[in-house]
Amino acid sequence: MKIASPKKHGFDGERLAAIDTFLKERYLDSGEFPHTQLLVSRDGEIVHFSSQGKAREGGAATIDDGSMFRIASMTKPITSVAFMMLVEECKVALDTPVHHVLPEFKKLGVYAGGGAGVPFMTRPTDEPMRMVDLLRHTSGLTYGFQNRSNIDAAHRELKLENWHGNHDLDGFVAELGKLPLEFSPGTSWNYSVSTDVLGAVVQRVSGMSLPEFFEQRIFKPLGMNDTGFTVPSEKLDRLVDCYTLVPGKGRVMFDRAEESMWSKPFTLVSGGGGLVSTALDYNRFCQMCLNGGTLDGVRILGRKTIQLMTQNHLPNGADLSAMSKSLFSETQNAGTGFGLGFAVTIDTARSMMPGSVGEYYWGGMFSTAFFIDPVERLSMVFMTQLSPSMIYPIRRELKTMIYSALN
Repeated sequence: MKIASPKKHGFDGERLAAIDTFLKERYLDSGEFPHTQLLVSRDGEIVHFSSQGKAREGGAATIDDGSMFRIASMTKPITSVAFMMLVEECKVALDTPVHHVLPEFKKLGVYAGGGAGVPFMTRPTDEPMRMVDLLRHTSGLTYGFQNRSNIDAAHRELKLENWHGNHDLDGFVAELGKLPLEFSPGTSWNYSVSTDVLGAVVQRVSGMSLPEFFEQRIFKPLGMNDTGFTVPSEKLDRLVDCYTLVPGKGRVMFDRAEESMWSKPFTLVSGGGGLVSTALDYNRFCQMCLNGGTLDGVRILGRKTIQLMTQNHLPNGADLSAMSKSLFSETQNAGTGFGLGFAVTIDTARSMMPGSVGEYYWGGMFSTAFFIDPVERLSMVFMTQLSPSMIYPIRRELKTMIYSALN
């Protein structure tokens, strides 16, 4: 790994270095995060890379550039790119009704009552769910962890989102097709299993399993050699521990690396949140996007497709503060739209954060995050392993400090 001169790329090096001091004093010394890793790149070159904190509980080793992290919902942009590759091949389109590929969804209706032991009642959707609804989370689907409706309660009762459970992707889709939608597709925004369903679409349309498609069409061409749904035994020593914050108990172990659930293949492969990766690998994905779909002579997507994906696709140009039904998301709502797999900044003043119109980003439930700013030709990847992701304002703080370091 080569680290370019921050000054050469328009950064104040001392201000970038101050971010590491902030992370140590604010999050590591306090015990709030187990470790932190930060990568900042501009004009295709890494200008800052830092790793701090222990990789595993009770061990002496610290994290480094080879450390592997569960990136959770940072999987979603990769699944979205996979789908758009099939769009470019004219095998599917953004306006294709989902049930044309997944007939299990043909009889979906909108919730009109029931639940908690009472049969669900539904009404017809105003419009069919289309592929664009899966990409921008306007499908009407939900997540079981939201704890806000009878539908997400049904997710939990049926254990639909159990990756080592009884359902593969096809079985998962079949069970979802029996539940109501929370709203008619295209009328609201709700963070959901939409991207998991999109992964099933990629499988059906391509004729390949999702792991095979990712490996052959994205990871291998981009040199993302440490990214996948399963950590091979020979790399398991590089996987770091993962924690969750429990009220009254503090930080507790969620997934111990030595016996990680990622050490064996999932029954339900999650295009919405199942990948493990490294900061260097994910930076290669970011650079491909920043370059308009190409990296090191390999083209994954066309330039205009990337431009299409990173525009706001919410109906009537709305932002999430107007459309979101979700109690959980990976973004602040005001001034933020949603594209095809990414949140998109559409108004920096309303977001109340430094940045650029057209910047796109997302994060994961274990507090990982990335952003790509095509105006400043700048990107960031942040890694740690603590859920839930919105307890601390780390993403806002990192953005503020990184942009403050620009000359």
